[in-house]
Amino acid sequence: MTDDERLPQPAATEIDLVTVLHALGDPVRMRLLTSYADGAEHSCDPRHLGLEHLHKSTVSHHMRVLREAGVTTTRVAGRNRYVSLRRADLDARFPGLLDALLTATRAAAVTAPVTAPASASD
Repeated sequence: MTDDERLPQPAATEIDLVTVLHALGDPVRMRLLTSYADGAEHSCDPRHLGLEHLHKSTVSHHMRVLREAGVTTTRVAGRNRYVSLRRADLDARFPGLLDALLTATRAAAVTAPVTAPASASD
């Protein structure tokens, strides 16, 4: 794959821990991280990512933050974009970080209380 098929992203050696943690400090971006953790490429369609409640431009913003932080890579194929986790780069740079974050996220999801949606009168 050539560089022109990828959107701009930092080189593996330029990925900064503070920038990565800042990017992952948002619940939507953590949700994207858990989606990308399967190792596959994902389309940018919010419906395929479980984010159908968000506007497409909002999801696009979150994807850009992750890419610019070095967490993901985006492949361009015509008018389509496919995002995947830069797991090998992140594991080499910060061993155990992704596993710790994903484990904590999954544990929080299991123990989170189920709440009813707010009514229109709330």
